[in-house]
Amino acid sequence: MKITSRNVNWIRAVLNKGFCEWVKNDNPDILCLQEIKAFENQIPAEMKDVLKDYEHVRHAGKRAWYAWTATYYKKNLNIISTNNIFPEFPRFHEEWRVIEIVLKDKDKEIALLNFYFPNGWIRADWTEMLSYKLDFFEDVLKYINSCRDEWKEIIVIWDINICHKSIDIINPKAHENLLCFLPEERAKLDKLQEIWYTDVFRYLNPDLGDKYTWWSYGHWARARNIGRRIDYFRVSKWILDSIQNVWHQEDVLWSDHCPISLEIK
Repeated sequence: MKITSRNVNWIRAVLNKGFCEWVKNDNPDILCLQEIKAFENQIPAEMKDVLKDYEHVRHAGKRAWYAWTATYYKKNLNIISTNNIFPEFPRFHEEWRVIEIVLKDKDKEIALLNFYFPNGWIRADWTEMLSYKLDFFEDVLKYINSCRDEWKEIIVIWDINICHKSIDIINPKAHENLLCFLPEERAKLDKLQEIWYTDVFRYLNPDLGDKYTWWSYGHWARARNIGRRIDYFRVSKWILDSIQNVWHQEDVLWSDHCPISLEIK
């Protein structure tokens, strides 16, 4: 099974830059999108056509032109439940940040969770957002642990807006007191690692540097590979043996993020 995730940074913009052709060529079994920024009635017909072999679930939030996530899955998959409104996330519902689908594989249930994390920057109305981001992390962790308590395997897919280790960001010394690399943000990921939710890319590539998933639009950052690794897969410990491959699609452009893909037995 192939899972691909992509922060598209506004779906209607990337549709004019090869999105549909990329989906056809990539042909994932599951496609997780973040930052769609479009209501259902704003999704163009060409996108619906290229995804006609998929069912989908969207996080039905209320705020226009904001976060928004969607998960598309092929109709032949054994999906036993979908969830786009978590009671555990009342503060975050309006921003469309959370989607779950549960797959059945033989006697195992697998919870696949698609998250778009707050970046933590101050809002336009000067609302402080770092504490909101850290609180969101704690609620996410509670929910993931509740899935584990139900004996589900876990696959977490996210744009987390945090670089975990120095190897995950260009020039870490210069960024050590900046948002997305703050000690209190990175400590959250240390906590996640300690309770057996493994970063798949780093598990398979422990020393591979200069591999990023996000680049600023300015200063030719992508061409110069001045980036951050903030999009990735984490899985519960017991699913690691099923991982076949994980990679970044760095040659796919037309967003500040590149797609990431995971192959699993």
